[in-house]
Amino acid sequence: MKVIIASDHAGLELRRELVKALQESRAEVDDLGPATAESVDYPDFARQVALAVAEGRATYGVLVCGTGMGMAITANKFPGIRAALCTDEFVARMSRAHNDANVLCLGQRVVGPGLARSILDAFLATPFEGGRHQRRLDKIREAESGNGR
Repeated sequence: MKVIIASDHAGLELRRELVKALQESRAEVDDLGPATAESVDYPDFARQVALAVAEGRATYGVLVCGTGMGMAITANKFPGIRAALCTDEFVARMSRAHNDANVLCLGQRVVGPGLARSILDAFLATPFEGGRHQRRLDKIREAESGNGR
């Protein structure tokens, strides 16, 4: 499993904590930064992660900013991306099981490092259930293609 991760300046410390957690779990990690706390624009980093996941260069993406909302909004603009803003383990599990989410978004100002690690673990460990949920994902893909109007 390959996980690509990035943040903006407001998510820097939590991103670093999550990179450690991913390395400890022996996941292949591609950390896109940023390297410093200097102000950056979150859409630039969300774009890089979303494209890597959409193009199959990574299995999952993880994005961190102050609230996680800006990252989620941006990532969800890319076809094939189902970015989930998760604030607890239950939401993380359901985003994977029912929505086949492929990008986890977190807010450094919302969740602490311990909870963030638990959310990440739940997200990565939960498989997509398929079944009735697949029908709904097919409708999302139809909407992304412009045919859902």
